[in-house]
Amino acid sequence: MRIPSKTAKYSLGQVVRHREHPFRGVVFDVDPEFANTEEWYESIPEDSRPSRNQPFYHLYAETEATYYVAYVSEQNLMLDVSGEPIDHPEVDEMFGEFEDGRYPVPVCLN
Repeated sequence: MRIPSKTAKYSLGQVVRHREHPFRGVVFDVDPEFANTEEWYESIPEDSRPSRNQPFYHLYAETEATYYVAYVSEQNLMLDVSGEPIDHPEVDEMFGEFEDGRYPVPVCLN
């Protein structure tokens, strides 16, 4: 088992934005390092391809035009400071009410 080089900067429920592309999203899962397909990785232009050895985040993402699920390296994210909630339809299914710039993760009782 490989130990990740660092811990994740962002946590579940945090709202983030991409450093270069015009989208924001809420973190719903974190991989300690790259865990997507080789095909996905190779589809990124080589000059902007992120290192595999960093956290990658699964986001419920939105642009002004659409909603989708994104997979983004930590180096390409920054904290969203707009204070605005995410309108992605799946956010309500996974998180509690938007509060203080983030979504609380509900406690699951088994």
